[in-house]
Amino acid sequence: PLSFSAAELVRAAPGPLQPYLRLMRLHQPAGTWLLYLPCTWSIGLAAEPGCLPDWHTLSLFGVGAVLMRGAGCTINDMWDRDYDKKVVRTASRPLAAGDISTFQSFVFLGGQLSLALCVLLCLNYYSVILGAASLSLVITYPLMKRITYWPQLVLGLTFNWGALLGWSAIKGSCEWSVCLPLYLAGVMWTLVYDTIYAHQDKKDDIIIGVKSTALHFKEATKQWLSGFSLAMLLSLCVAGMNCNQTFPYYSAMAAVGAHLAHQIYTLDIDKPEDCWKKFASNRTVGVLLFTGIVLGNL
Repeated sequence: PLSFSAAELVRAAPGPLQPYLRLMRLHQPAGTWLLYLPCTWSIGLAAEPGCLPDWHTLSLFGVGAVLMRGAGCTINDMWDRDYDKKVVRTASRPLAAGDISTFQSFVFLGGQLSLALCVLLCLNYYSVILGAASLSLVITYPLMKRITYWPQLVLGLTFNWGALLGWSAIKGSCEWSVCLPLYLAGVMWTLVYDTIYAHQDKKDDIIIGVKSTALHFKEATKQWLSGFSLAMLLSLCVAGMNCNQTFPYYSAMAAVGAHLAHQIYTLDIDKPEDCWKKFASNRTVGVLLFTGIVLGNL
């Protein structure tokens, strides 16, 4: 049957190209959505009252999200190629499996970052500087699992930079009373979904000696996730109040809260397939909030 899923498109690509597409996780678009959606929130909140978000900016950030998520995955796999060989879920990744050499991945990374820079240069000067400032986080995040039990926090700081960048791309600078609470909300959201994601690999992580919030929280995971979810909702409330959002925004917040509550209540941290299902469902959380922002503006 005809299929247009990301995984099918990667499988249909020419053979020599497939390892590079898998290296940038083009076959697993959930992470790209989770990087892109905080950008859409910020762009949506920055729109003038009564107006739709700027579609040109949304498109630019969409391309940038694909490129930067791909670059982040390439960097991650370059750092982790020896670890990935020891974990069943990651042993087939192109670098770990030997489908691509380290030099080839380095050249590919340079191409992705060059294209991402072209996208960034389409924005105003403030946004160019702000966007470039995130590169240090992108490069160092993969090392955090060796150092701290909180690599998910560093991922949150990295993945939600678009909550700052989207607003500045529209307005020319950040309105910190809106952008900071929005950014904090995104960081809390990342702590929720990436802790769930980390529970897939906790047995292998113990064996190879890497750290995560999943290992740190253990059986108290649901309590921690509930706290992060509450902090996310409070931060979204502050951001909405500071830019005069309306009823549809707060309705979407309620829907987001219900979705997160259902995720946490039904989560089985000892079943990797359930962890993946809950992790991937967070795209719905981001889309719900974006829809509320757009309708709230209108």
